[in-house]
Amino acid sequence: MNNIIRSVTVASIILVALIAFNLCTYTVSQNENAIITQFGKPLGKPVAAGLHLKWPFIWTVNRLDVRIHEWDGKAADMPTRDKLYMTVDSFGRWQITDPLKWFTSLRDVRTAQSRMEDIIGSEIRNAVANNDLIEIVRTDKNRKPVQDQTLQTNTQVALPPITIGRTAIEQEIIEAATPKLSQFGIGLLDVRLMRLNYSAAVRSQINSRMISERKQIADRFRSEGEGEAAKILGNKERELQKIKSEAYEQVQIIKGKADAQATEIYAKAYNQSPASAEFYAFVQTMQAYRSILTNDTSLILSTDSDVFQYLKTVNKAAKP
Repeated sequence: MNNIIRSVTVASIILVALIAFNLCTYTVSQNENAIITQFGKPLGKPVAAGLHLKWPFIWTVNRLDVRIHEWDGKAADMPTRDKLYMTVDSFGRWQITDPLKWFTSLRDVRTAQSRMEDIIGSEIRNAVANNDLIEIVRTDKNRKPVQDQTLQTNTQVALPPITIGRTAIEQEIIEAATPKLSQFGIGLLDVRLMRLNYSAAVRSQINSRMISERKQIADRFRSEGEGEAAKILGNKERELQKIKSEAYEQVQIIKGKADAQATEIYAKAYNQSPASAEFYAFVQTMQAYRSILTNDTSLILSTDSDVFQYLKTVNKAAKP
């Protein structure tokens, strides 16, 4: 019985010690700082990472995330120095650099985001209003823009030179906003202009102008293509005529040689004997009859014509 009481007593003492240890200590992780408050009033400096002691039920541990946070600005319409209304979308990175100032002035991330929207958004508007559009669009004054080869026309206007560029403008925004945010314990690490676009009021006009320019380029390409096509067709017709004329020349040469050979053969056959000559004349005359005589042909021939002699002979042979 005494052993049981002793065991219960030891267990109770250990449990009480653990509860007391838990109430009197707290742990701060590596990505945090802690602010100790007593009845809502901060006590001393921020507490770094590690295991620390505290007064139970009197001190309250307020943990602050000191990692890098993201600020995503709202897209807003704002005018440039050359009176062009642009929709500017921006973002930034920030960190809690003074936890005590942060805790006494803001206390939570949502309030900090709202305050940064006011301060950084205002500096972005000032920077955009103090610079021309070309300065905000171009990243660096030493960087040369890539020219679209399809736009190399006689009416193309060269891009104006820039003096600072968007990178320097973003750095000016950071330098202007940093002192205003430091009083809240915020360290501004970076600000970037994420996206630039024309406002909705003029976007349709810009798109129409771009479409018109591209149509002009397309028409120019079509015109050049049609010119090349006409040139190719002309060359083709010239080559065809040349080939036809050369072929016709070869045909005439071959026909001339064939006619010469035929004439030579006929002449040899004609000179062999009088009977052969008579037969040759007869054959040629018969071929002439076949060419010139049809069922509806009427001829008026002289009685001493060479063509008429065979008709006259045929006529005499036909009489009884």
